[in-house]
Amino acid sequence: QVQLVESGGGLVQPGGSLRLSCAASGFTLDYYAIGWFRQAPGKEREGVSCISSSDGSTDYADSVKGRFTVSRDNAKNTVYLQMNSLKPEDTAVYYCATRGGSGSRYCSFWGAVFDFWGQGTQVTVSS
Repeated sequence: QVQLVESGGGLVQPGGSLRLSCAASGFTLDYYAIGWFRQAPGKEREGVSCISSSDGSTDYADSVKGRFTVSRDNAKNTVYLQMNSLKPEDTAVYYCATRGGSGSRYCSFWGAVFDFWGQGTQVTVSS
């Protein structure tokens, strides 16, 4: 079975931390750039972070830069998103996705170039 499964979401207080996992099965994740996206109700989906498979470089949205860290563990076929100093505006459903096509190894924040998505995990930041 080919799938991506996000986990690690939950309820945290402002200033707290959470680590999200994106685990792949049925394919080798390290062939692909992996993007993290989030969507809050009534809001447009936005790119949060990305890790490439070309050189392992990472990209971050300005809103999370310095607070979030994306990493890859190829042995576990899993990508992580470490989220620190969480803010209420980080509340959203978080998705991971693999990029497709000829640029599949390279990062992008354009969701349309990602062709395989997980089901998402809810992150709620509230006191």
